[in-house]
Amino acid sequence: MSEPPERTSPPPPLPVRLIGKALTRVVARAPWTWPLMRRPVRGFFDRLAGGWDERVRPDAPEHLAALAAAVARLEAPPATALDLGTGTGAGALWLARQFPLAHVTGVDISEAMIERARAKLPAELSGRVDFLVGDAERLPFPDGSFDLVAQISVPVFFDEVARVLAPDGYAVVVSSLGPKTPFHTPARTLRNGFRRRGVDVVADGAAGPGTFFVGRLASPRLPN
Repeated sequence: MSEPPERTSPPPPLPVRLIGKALTRVVARAPWTWPLMRRPVRGFFDRLAGGWDERVRPDAPEHLAALAAAVARLEAPPATALDLGTGTGAGALWLARQFPLAHVTGVDISEAMIERARAKLPAELSGRVDFLVGDAERLPFPDGSFDLVAQISVPVFFDEVARVLAPDGYAVVVSSLGPKTPFHTPARTLRNGFRRRGVDVVADGAAGPGTFFVGRLASPRLPN
């Protein structure tokens, strides 16, 4: 007898997808406008935090399939990793289990989401995973802090991602539902945006219902 197929979450309603895509385009092209959107976006996710895991199932294998495909392209495991827009922590916890020597930080603009992420943190990972409330437009970390910066289904702040990447560090951008993801950044936008910041394209593609992009920050050249 064949096993029943895994249940996948339905895509968000069309109005949510349209608003999300418009916001994503604005952030990619004019990130200085983000302060005008910050408060309503934070409130939106604060209100959704209570039933997020049951509705979205962010810990499900299909939701994380594109992240798994992306990190498979890394040449070496990271010592430090950042999960931007971590929500209730699914990506950060998955990365900590995938890279058992790494210290992982999950950041989200929603305090309600971070409270739920902290509540899910198992004791065996508590020494290697931190969850912080923070804004991806202005991250509270020094330059070059992370070997890996990953984000699942959130807008891309190119300047900040590049700033906190260590030399030879990787940027991973995942849309868990591919183009149906509200905060989906097209591959062409990712390639162009990161190249302008010295992040070279490593790979992009699809896995499960999602899509992924992998870039690597070029090391500075030593003078002759």
